[in-house]
Amino acid sequence: MKQGSTDITALLLAYALADPPDDARAVMRLSLLDWAACGIAGHRDGAFDAWAATLDTDGPATRLDGRGGAVAEAALVNGTLSHALDYDDTHFAHIGHPSVAVIPAALAVAQMQGARLKDMVDAALVGAEASVATGLWLGRGHYQVGFHQTATAGAFGAAIAAARLLGLDPTQMRHALGLCSTMASGSKSQFGTMGKPLNAGLAARTGVEAALWAQASMTAAPDGLAGALGFGDTHHGEGAEVPFAWRMGAVSHKFHACCHGLHAALEAVRDVPLRDALRVEVHSHPRWMTVCNQAAPDTGLGAKFSYAHVLAMAAHGLDTGDIDAFTDACARDPRLVAWRHRVTVSPDDDLTEMQARVIVAGVECFHDLDTPLSFETRANRIHAKARALVGARADHIVQAIQMDDLPTFAQLLTS
Repeated sequence: MKQGSTDITALLLAYALADPPDDARAVMRLSLLDWAACGIAGHRDGAFDAWAATLDTDGPATRLDGRGGAVAEAALVNGTLSHALDYDDTHFAHIGHPSVAVIPAALAVAQMQGARLKDMVDAALVGAEASVATGLWLGRGHYQVGFHQTATAGAFGAAIAAARLLGLDPTQMRHALGLCSTMASGSKSQFGTMGKPLNAGLAARTGVEAALWAQASMTAAPDGLAGALGFGDTHHGEGAEVPFAWRMGAVSHKFHACCHGLHAALEAVRDVPLRDALRVEVHSHPRWMTVCNQAAPDTGLGAKFSYAHVLAMAAHGLDTGDIDAFTDACARDPRLVAWRHRVTVSPDDDLTEMQARVIVAGVECFHDLDTPLSFETRANRIHAKARALVGARADHIVQAIQMDDLPTFAQLLTS
């Protein structure tokens, strides 16, 4: 690693032991609602039913598929199902989905420990902060070369969340991170397949297992992240300087049921008639070219990673905020297939990863996802999204979160 880089292990331990500020907690509670709604809807979709049924070890943890499960298996299943629809939150600081890795780990361990929901929220929050910090330390090169930050950085965040709830001491936490460093994995080659949500589940399971094994006296390299031949050295890590800060307040919640890289373009043309446009030029950050620029997807899952297809959907009045709109039939709809040839996508180094310029009939449209939302606006949009996904159950979930009622919250995930 480069000279003068952050002592990343010490930084992650600082998060694990920190007392979070109230404003960050409030955002984490919104993400907990968002995660729950996405997870319930992800299970309802049914695509992962056969897979989840192969994981049948009994235990104390609630699973979104209605089974009680062993702690690590529950984290795996819940992480996968909550990312199944790719509708969960994203943090653009490192381009990762923090909640689907850390909340399943925190929930499973909290249930095993009989912890309060407040303690679970704090653990998930410091885990999310640790995952973002790890992602920043690894840097854009790690992501660009093909590693999926949700899976890699997310695993370290899940380990911190689990370690906090287990009450590990700093030495045990170092061992947990060392164990995590030899297990964390996940590649962007899985985007557009069932392997992408699995990456989130694997991160959650890895974090739980690493913390449990460290508690059980398993040792590991004390600096598995930044040490010689450690995770950073072997996974294209940049070893960037990363100060301690609370970053979860900048998390982005999705209001379109597709890859977050597509959202700025969709927001840019939200009020623009597209149907009769002969040419639509999308300009976006170069990094998205290998993530969500599938030119001719033929599955609903692939359509979630295609500028051309989501703009074709918008042009034909299909709601890109509706998870049920992204079907295989939609991806193969002759009207949309014919129209998406009108879309050209170009990289633009002058744009950030949260910005897009779209030119329609000579008129330039622009949107920046980094434009701040007030807490009230964010809360209202997440509540509305949750109600659209799970109906009246969303209001009961909100109440359980407000009352710090973990048993009821867990029950609502499956009832």
